[in-house]
Amino acid sequence: MIGLNEAMERNPVSITGDEFCVVLDVSDVGLTDDQFSRLCRDNDDLRIEMSAEGELVIMSPNKPKTGRKHAIIIQRLRNWAEGDSTGEVFDATSEFTLPNGAKRAPDACWILKNRWNSLTEEQQDAFSPICPDFVIELRSPSDRMPVLKAKMEEYRANGARLGWLLDPIANRVYIYRPGEPVQEIEKPENISGDPVLPGFNFDFREIL
Repeated sequence: MIGLNEAMERNPVSITGDEFCVVLDVSDVGLTDDQFSRLCRDNDDLRIEMSAEGELVIMSPNKPKTGRKHAIIIQRLRNWAEGDSTGEVFDATSEFTLPNGAKRAPDACWILKNRWNSLTEEQQDAFSPICPDFVIELRSPSDRMPVLKAKMEEYRANGARLGWLLDPIANRVYIYRPGEPVQEIEKPENISGDPVLPGFNFDFREIL
C-alpha cells in the first residue's frame, strides 16, 4: 500500500480524452485558507483539492455521464438520510479540511448531525475542519486508481468510519472500515452501509 503523496508523485498528470488531473507542488508558497478559497473561486470551472503536503490537485469538470452517476448516488443517500434523520449529506462541491490538513471534496459524504452541529457557523461556512463519517469516491475515466485508493486510506486514517470506492469502469467496489482489511467486491449488486448507515443499501448496477 502506498501513501497519497507517493501515489501522486508516481502519476502527477493523468489525461483521458479531454479530462485531466494535474498535481502541482505549491508547498513552498504556503497558501492560506483565504488564498486557497480565492483560487477555487477564480477557477470555479475546475475541481481543486489540496494534499496534506501542500500540493494542489487540479481536476477537470465531470462529464455529464459521470455527473449522472453522481446524481444517482446523492439522491439515494439523501433519500435514506431523510428517513434516518441522524446526519447530513454533502455533495462533491463540499470541501472539508481533514485533521492532517488536507482539503478534500468527496464525491458524496455523510456526517452525523451532532458532529456537524458542534462546528461554529463560521466553520460550517468555510472549508469545515471535520472528516466525514462516511465517504464515497466514484472513479471517472481520468482518475488514477492508486491515487483514489490512497485517498480512501487518508479518509480512514483521519476518522472516516466507512468508505466506498466505486469503480464502474472495472465493475468493482472497495469498502474501507477502520482496523479491517479493504473488502474488494467484483460485479457487486447491492452494497450495505450497515452498521454506520443502518438500513442504507445502494444498487451498484444503477451506475454501470
